[in-house]
Amino acid sequence: MNDQIPIKKIIHVDMDAFYASVEQMDDPELRGKPLAVGGGGERGVIAAASYEARAYGVRSAMPGALARKKCPPLIFVKPRMERYKELSYKIREIFFEYTDLVEPLSLDEAYLDVTENKKGISSASKLAKQIRQKIFEEVGLYASAGISINKFTAKIASDINKPNGQKTIMPDEVIPFLEELPFEKFFGVGKVTAEKMNSLGIFKGKDLKAQSLGFLARNFGKSGNHFYEIVRGIQYSEVKPNRIRKSIAAERTFKTDISSEKEMIEKLDQIASELERRLKKSDVKGKTITLKMKHHDFTIQSRSKTIHQWIFKKEELIQLATDLLRQAALEKPVRLLGISISKLDNEPDLQAVWRQLEIEFPGLIYNKR
Repeated sequence: MNDQIPIKKIIHVDMDAFYASVEQMDDPELRGKPLAVGGGGERGVIAAASYEARAYGVRSAMPGALARKKCPPLIFVKPRMERYKELSYKIREIFFEYTDLVEPLSLDEAYLDVTENKKGISSASKLAKQIRQKIFEEVGLYASAGISINKFTAKIASDINKPNGQKTIMPDEVIPFLEELPFEKFFGVGKVTAEKMNSLGIFKGKDLKAQSLGFLARNFGKSGNHFYEIVRGIQYSEVKPNRIRKSIAAERTFKTDISSEKEMIEKLDQIASELERRLKKSDVKGKTITLKMKHHDFTIQSRSKTIHQWIFKKEELIQLATDLLRQAALEKPVRLLGISISKLDNEPDLQAVWRQLEIEFPGLIYNKR
């Protein structure tokens, strides 16, 4: 690490099974029972699982049907986003009591830069413990935390002692920690990248560190430079209080697969209406449209088109989405359709980030056993 770079004190706070924990807090009958938020419909997907459900192998993003097989006593409840947002706001207010440098990643996690903090406490570990205790006392929920010199290491550390724990990786511990870390546990690394690394004989951080920058660039493109630096504890990313939104999307998961172009266009028309509403609410326009299709076998197909003018109206969105649909080879039924708009006028050259925002949940299958 470069000794000329001031050492930061970064905390990553991650609420423990946030959605599920909120449901168990609000309904005492659910406490201590395997619980899934979402996923109760025939085609539903789990949004969150309690730790009791995780003991059976139930995880977020898992199809509800599979979760039910793994855990027959699983209880499904509908998501209550307004309630989650309400509590997330309260938690964020607690963060601001300690520092103004707060970068939310989602409703249930955030980075805090406490290098200089409002409490004048030099120990980031003590601050993290105080923050977690205050969240429990004022909100009633448990949080875990990771503390280190940069966002990357703090993020990884927050998972180590979950639930209701924290882990500090001191400056002189960062390199040894990363060297022994299995590559698949590096934050942001997907299954495909991990498999490719393994095929090249890279299983831990120390294996990665042994590779040259040229080797990593040849095999992983621009990501090669990131891997080269991060395993050496080098990360310059600041905690950014005002994160600029990179894209806005709307999607639908259908109760039954659809295969006809006509029906897909009808669904896209509904999705475009919702996307226009979100664009107006955020007061942004964009130039790149991406059509996303998830097939019945969970393979994902996407197509994008960038145009010269800013757009936000439904008529423009549906026309471009329809053009992209007709360019695609519709060989398999579709279980999900989505439209994303990126290259927004709040920052022109950002890449799209997909988030699944809405799922159709048939109400009949939600239950409390």
